[in-house]
Amino acid sequence: MANQVLSQNELIHKVQELKELKLMAEELAAEISSIEDAIKAEMTARDVAELIAGPFKVRWTPVVSQRFDSSAFKATHAELYQQYTKPVQTRRFSVC
Repeated sequence: MANQVLSQNELIHKVQELKELKLMAEELAAEISSIEDAIKAEMTARDVAELIAGPFKVRWTPVVSQRFDSSAFKATHAELYQQYTKPVQTRRFSVC
């Protein structure tokens, strides 16, 4: 597939569309979080970890996981930490 070269106007339109979609996504994420919080509050009030709402089953249960504390390891074993770390290059995309 050949690279498509956008005109300046097309590029401006794409960036504008991207910014609008990102704003919509942020607004949706906030609305989702608000609804989840309301459901969690209801579950807390009912003191339940599972709730049946019509055809839906909602669960809000604790999950325990093990995570490596690299900051603590680095503080106590700096030399070993340095030995097993390596630089990684990534590319960050941002629109201002």
